Amino acid sequence: MKYIETDVAVIGGGPAGLAAATEAKRQGVENVLIIERDVELGGILQQCIHDGFGLHRFGKRLSGCEYAENFIEEVDNQDIDVKMKTIVLEITKEKIIYAMNESEGMMRIKCGAIILAMGCRERTRSQVFIWGTRPSGVLTAGTVQRYINMEGYLPGKKAVILGSGDIGLIMARRMTLEGIKVEGVYELMSSPGGLTRNICQCLDDYNIPMHLSTTVVRIHGNKKLEGVTVAQVDNNRNPIKGTEKYIECDLLVLAVGLIPENELSRKLEVKIDPRTKGPVVDESFMTSVEGVFAAGNVVTVFDLVDYVSITGEIAGRGAARYLEGNLNLKDEYQSVVPGENVNFVVPQIIRKNNLEEQLPIYFRVKQKEKKVKVIGEIDGEICLDKKHVVVLPPEMIVENIKSEKIKSSNNELTISVKVG
Repeated sequence: MKYIETDVAVIGGGPAGLAAATEAKRQGVENVLIIERDVELGGILQQCIHDGFGLHRFGKRLSGCEYAENFIEEVDNQDIDVKMKTIVLEITKEKIIYAMNESEGMMRIKCGAIILAMGCRERTRSQVFIWGTRPSGVLTAGTVQRYINMEGYLPGKKAVILGSGDIGLIMARRMTLEGIKVEGVYELMSSPGGLTRNICQCLDDYNIPMHLSTTVVRIHGNKKLEGVTVAQVDNNRNPIKGTEKYIECDLLVLAVGLIPENELSRKLEVKIDPRTKGPVVDESFMTSVEGVFAAGNVVTVFDLVDYVSITGEIAGRGAARYLEGNLNLKDEYQSVVPGENVNFVVPQIIRKNNLEEQLPIYFRVKQKEKKVKVIGEIDGEICLDKKHVVVLPPEMIVENIKSEKIKSSNNELTISVKVG
């Protein structure tokens, strides 16, 4: 077994991991190591050839590849160590990582701090309970994206998309441009799951229909997919008898949601928020295990990569401060809790003495509302009051609260979205 020591180890070389590693290095951390299981850095961005990335961070429209390349160049310039094609097997509470790769074999990596940046994964067919056989031609949207954009394969000629997640919407356009006939997008819920801009640019502009409150109830075909049966659903999301319709197709694309990738986190006994399915994090994005931080889609699934990078940088600064002994770990936490029409809030806890000038709050609403106010309240005092024309469940809302408005109280901070 090979023995290695590093100051900060970042698990995952996607947008969160790249941002965390480069920020930790900027903060003066001498030895930073990125551990990535793939053959190249960039994560999912490497297969995202469409534009629309970087509007918040760089002020211009970039492809996913271009966005990633900006950070990869910085990793190279900062002389950050990278281990590619390396699988992390276990993390201990003593901040020791056990990993392996083909060239070095088993490794024991002792770390001063660890940043979890494993990203998220797609839900599969088995997780949405579709009946039928198991023929070829049933693929997740991300797999179809990789086949077309990176491998140069067309996985079918006629497609049905189940779910209206953003990757599925983007692939509806991409498949159409490559000559695949997209029969339609079928969404179980009564409202779309993707961003409005993707619905307009990827469906409306290409005359691809979306069918709400409708789902796939059966798959047909033995060795290869021959078709699917769809049906409308009631308010309890149960199929309505008599509404079934058979659609001939050889490709079923699943865009039924993303789940934070937290197997390693659970083995480490990191506290998981049941609403986000990711670690509970504080103002520095440190988890419940001291010295272990988390960032990006491993914490909660973000809609914009810009936010993923920002959380990576917060975790990178937090790890640097932890190594320097500049994080106050003694004070009690204050809770940040979701109030009216708020599904979840990140971070979930804060230590006010560790706050930077502003505290960024990330959250999603439960239901669509127009002409609302985002209210932050602590001890009956308003510390945040921001108007929004419209709020939508698929779109992450980010608000910054001045830390001076929080430091006067030790009680919980409530984030609400109220009409009027």
